[in-house]
Amino acid sequence: MLKYQQIAAEIEKDIEEKDLQQGDKLPVLDAFMVQFEVSKSTITKALDLLEKKGIVYQVRGSGIFVRRHKRRGYIGLLSNQGFKKELDGFQITSEVLALDVRIPTEEAARNLAVDPAESVYYVKRVRYINGQTLCVEESYYNKSIVPYLNNEIASESIFNYISEALGLNIGFSDLYFNIGKINEEEAGLLRLPNASPGLFMEQIFHLTNGQPFDFSKITYNYEQSQFFIQANNYFL
Repeated sequence: MLKYQQIAAEIEKDIEEKDLQQGDKLPVLDAFMVQFEVSKSTITKALDLLEKKGIVYQVRGSGIFVRRHKRRGYIGLLSNQGFKKELDGFQITSEVLALDVRIPTEEAARNLAVDPAESVYYVKRVRYINGQTLCVEESYYNKSIVPYLNNEIASESIFNYISEALGLNIGFSDLYFNIGKINEEEAGLLRLPNASPGLFMEQIFHLTNGQPFDFSKITYNYEQSQFFIQANNYFL
């Protein structure tokens, strides 16, 4: 994790621990520079990151303020932190249905930017929230970036493992959505009637250097899934 990312995480943690609310004012930029003993540019990058995440907003000439907390139980579509972080306070568990090394599908190889003959990790899981089915998730991981996975890691948070154990910096993601009806297999795993409504998402995660490392296809249980987006700009 880069220095500005560490500082952003510390500021966010401080906001949560102090239970600061919408409109509460944070210290000025100079105070943060003294507190963290870093340059103005580093603090500016940290605050810009927090602003993009919807944690703070900055008013020129007035200061830095806390932005309204997201609604409890909602998943941020623009977040790259994984379910464990997004749904803090809820019990998030995983049932690993498959974990192996295999040749990727043509679609997975294209989205991971790997040779179609190059082996990748394949993980299929059912994710639960407080014991209720949240989604079915199929993921392909670039094995040259994520060289090892096992059932213990996959049962917990793969993203925590990638960022903390492997020390990789997760950067950005591309998301694609469509709505349709789930098939018989998905219905059985999600504990829903066949042909129930489904939200289908494809997501490609990249490191901060732009390398794609994870291509996932997720089918959400419409009864358990709630999402939000915090927009930072508007257009007339």
